[in-house]
Amino acid sequence: MPQTRRWKRAAVATSVSLGIGGYIVYNHDTAYLVAASLYRSSVAARATCQVAWDYYRNFPELPPEGDHSVSADERQRILDARSMVHLRSAERVRQALMKNGGVYIKLGQHVSAMQDVLPMEWCSTMQPLQDQNTASPIEDVDRVIRDDVGKSIDELFSSFDTEPIGVASLAQVHRAVMKETGEVVAVKVQHPKVRQYSDIDIATVSVMFEFIHSVFPDFKFMWLSSEMRGSLPRELDFRSDKSNAEQVLWNFSSHPDIPLAVPKMIRASERVLIMEYIDGKRCDDLQYLRQHGISPDEVSREIGRVFAEMTFVQGFLHCDPHPGNLFVRPRNRNETTHGHNFDLVLLDHGLYRQLPAQFRYEYAEMWHALMRGDKEQIKYWSKQLSGTDLYELFSIILTGQSWNTIEAKSLSKTTTQGHFSLDLMMQQRPNLIQQISEVLSSVPPVLLLVLKTNDLLRMIDHKLHYCLVAIRDARAADIHHSGARHGLVATTSRVGRLIVNWLNFWLLDSALSLYKMMLSVQDVLIRWRQVLWLSAAA
Repeated sequence: MPQTRRWKRAAVATSVSLGIGGYIVYNHDTAYLVAASLYRSSVAARATCQVAWDYYRNFPELPPEGDHSVSADERQRILDARSMVHLRSAERVRQALMKNGGVYIKLGQHVSAMQDVLPMEWCSTMQPLQDQNTASPIEDVDRVIRDDVGKSIDELFSSFDTEPIGVASLAQVHRAVMKETGEVVAVKVQHPKVRQYSDIDIATVSVMFEFIHSVFPDFKFMWLSSEMRGSLPRELDFRSDKSNAEQVLWNFSSHPDIPLAVPKMIRASERVLIMEYIDGKRCDDLQYLRQHGISPDEVSREIGRVFAEMTFVQGFLHCDPHPGNLFVRPRNRNETTHGHNFDLVLLDHGLYRQLPAQFRYEYAEMWHALMRGDKEQIKYWSKQLSGTDLYELFSIILTGQSWNTIEAKSLSKTTTQGHFSLDLMMQQRPNLIQQISEVLSSVPPVLLLVLKTNDLLRMIDHKLHYCLVAIRDARAADIHHSGARHGLVATTSRVGRLIVNWLNFWLLDSALSLYKMMLSVQDVLIRWRQVLWLSAAA
């Protein structure tokens, strides 16, 4: 009898093994996808559990700043212990993200850009993910092009650089020459496995965040996975890149004074995009700018104009701004309509948002109040936008400045960010991260994407101009649509209110123009003093 059972067990085991083996042979791709997905999920789950346990066991409570029962040495010991937990946890997560790649790298890039809302240890640890992406082999690139376009690399291009000029988390870009036209182009090709894994990766990230929230109820960053779930399908369809780029080109066609260049889109499929090749370097490459006599301040100012125009006036916003997507192309100043010796080349048009008119109006009013230091208006518009009463914290997140700077009406007098320390604030407010997560979980999703552009809007004087334009247009629209009466009195009243609205805008904008002119004169004088000083020193 035992012998019979052993034979039965052996028969069952053999049948199951043959069944699994047969399934793998005839459904190799599906079996591989399942196995790979399980592995990627296990890597993410392991890192999540390790991080949660480390915070649970080793993250000490920080007494309030005014608690004199804790000595300075003890407070510093607590701060050092907290910092070590942040560093260990961030490094564990970074290693897991790099191991999985694709969507996970994208998540790490999101985290690295959140300097104003996350501890410095997390952002600095994730920063290398902006550049640490693995290129797909040229054979995989050729296969994707053949599957999507119907032709191989050799059939489409007379030359094709096998070494990519850029590698991102979702795709890579190669320089090539079109066989039919001889035109030099940039070819953006999606990594072959990204689309396959995207759904399971996003689901895994969502489960990870829910698990952390169940362990730490104050963790309310689930919006990050929700935002990725909504934006990733758009980014994975390169036809969106083409239509978005063409829309931006149209939007700025009436602004020849802005040195914005957008590559011409030639052909697009879901995973392959062929566009005009534009030579240039990243906008933060200071050595390159100096070599071509381009002023970094001028570049920063024009970047601010581009994104302020998008945010407050046009409402069609590029939501993935970082130096890798903003190149500078040297130009002859005398040959341009905008009068600058460079073009700003805007790349990667996969992620845009159409900002509702009401949101743009409220956001402009908020910034207008911030720059005036009007506390009551800041409270009101902060409540309208964030839905919370944490107006001071919301203002700090928006501006990157301390509340003292804002309240002293000094915001418009500074052109640099980072005048407050998140780490110092965490010492003063032990529950700061919980408050930040409360604010970010309450704001409309579109504002979370707008916040990513804030570091580019450093030139407060330009921001104020576009705020005034947005407020003027919104109020004019309200006047046009107020009431249905068409009599002489009603029409005269509306015309009068429109005139007052325009006059108010003109007076404020004229004062702003005068202020900007004064700053320009000061800038010229400073440059001349530098030239004279260098001449005297020589």
